[in-house]
Order: sequence, then C-alpha cells, then structure tokens
Amino acid sequence: MERATHLSKELKGGSLTALPIIETEAQNISAYIPTNLISITDGQIYLSPKLFELGILPAVDVGKSVSRVGGKAQLPVYRSIANLKLAYSQFEELETFSRFGTRLDESTKKIIEHGKRIRICLKQNELQPMSVPEQIMVLLSSTNNLLTTSLLRK
Repeated sequence: MERATHLSKELKGGSLTALPIIETEAQNISAYIPTNLISITDGQIYLSPKLFELGILPAVDVGKSVSRVGGKAQLPVYRSIANLKLAYSQFEELETFSRFGTRLDESTKKIIEHGKRIRICLKQNELQPMSVPEQIMVLLSSTNNLLTTSLLRK
C-alpha cells in the first residue's frame, strides 16, 4: 500500500492510502512485477486461491505475504503476545507432507493440530471484525495452546 495523498490541514489533515492490485499467472509470485509498483508499496499481501477454496477468509497466505512496516503498524500489545507466524508456517509445511500418508510421530501430530487451531482462529466472518480485546484473547489462547479443536467448533 502507498500513501496516495495528504489531506489539507483545513480538513484536519490525514492521508489517503492506495492499494495496487496485481494478478499473477498461475499464482507465480516470482513472475515479473514492475519494480516501480513494488518500490512504492510497504509490502505485499498474497491472497491464496487454495486457502479460498478451503473456505479460509480472508485467504491471506502469511508465508508469502511481506511487510516492510512490520510490527510498527501493530498495537504494541500484539507484538508482546503473538508469535504465530513460525508455528503456522511449520504447520502448513507439515500438513502438505502428511497428505502423502506418511506415519507421523506425536510431536508432528501436535504441530499439525496446533496449526489447525491457529487456522480456525484466524478465520473472520464477513463484515464482523473482532474488537481488540477479543483479538487479544484469541491470540493469547492460541499462542499458549489453550484452545482445543472441540471448543473452536462451537
């Protein structure tokens, strides 16, 4: 995203953000994307057709999305409680591997189950954003392995 314009001080200032959207062929994110487009943005959000087909909305692939702003754009409380990106990335890699019918040890099964819970927690209902306290509760619970799959299905 980029700052498209600054609003006048007479109208109490602020800025307007632009969101350039690029579609790649066959989800090839290594394909050519104009460098001027990349250089004017603060990151890229990768929307995954695979996640969309699984009903995971928003279908943001956290492993392929990039932010040059990083945690600076978050409330400080989020940085202090949540570190799910690594756990979720490990889960996605193991989930793909487990589809081949390979026998899994207990620690691998636990990582996969924890990843499934993270995926469920990150789903959002359309037009129903969670409040910050609700988000903190869910992130703390997920980070500390306090949620069970049966609780999440209710």
